Amino acid sequence: MHVTQLNHECLLHLFSFLDKENRKSLSLTCHPLREVFLDPRLWTVLHFSSPCQLTRDNFVLGPSLRYLTVCWFSSRVLQVCNIEDWLKSSFQKDICSKHESLVSTFLAHVCHMCPNLLWLSLSGCGHITDQDVISVLQSCRKLRCLLLENCVRITDCSLQGVATHGESLVEVKVDFCRNVTQAGLQAVKEKRPCIQLSAERSADMIPDSKPEERLPLRRTLQKVLQFT
Repeated sequence: MHVTQLNHECLLHLFSFLDKENRKSLSLTCHPLREVFLDPRLWTVLHFSSPCQLTRDNFVLGPSLRYLTVCWFSSRVLQVCNIEDWLKSSFQKDICSKHESLVSTFLAHVCHMCPNLLWLSLSGCGHITDQDVISVLQSCRKLRCLLLENCVRITDCSLQGVATHGESLVEVKVDFCRNVTQAGLQAVKEKRPCIQLSAERSADMIPDSKPEERLPLRRTLQKVLQFT
């Protein structure tokens, strides 16, 4: 018996054991298998280990997506993406320009195509903004779990979005997000006490400050040095 003689449901079950790349390769062999590949029910869970994987045509976004994870554990995250923009060298900026909009663009597609998303985990996504998170909260109203780790541009604005739009949220984590403050966390706890909220190190880390905010301190130090 040839594999294509199996009915659609059996083929769908077989595809579920394959990773994204193998699903795509198999789908290119014939039309029936291509139809299985494009079936939204196959794509309830998506995991990406780097932003470049988001550009590959080996997955399908659709209303069946429930669990989405984008985790990027790389030295590039620590040495390039997590550095404040005004401190980056031209070389570092050039590296970031090649991928800084990938996750944001992808999340915009998720907002339009995946209204039934239940779980979103973003780790090491140094270029996503508060607006990206708020857009997901506004579009995916069934979202129950939001995990943000080492996302340096995330601020209390995202927490305000959680408090305003997170009616279905049960768990929120903002670990190692240095621009989140204790005041922002407290505001969520007061407005959404039912949410299980955790923030490992986030409110205890040194937040970013723009050069113009550091200028008075620099002048003060210069004066101290002059008098000493």
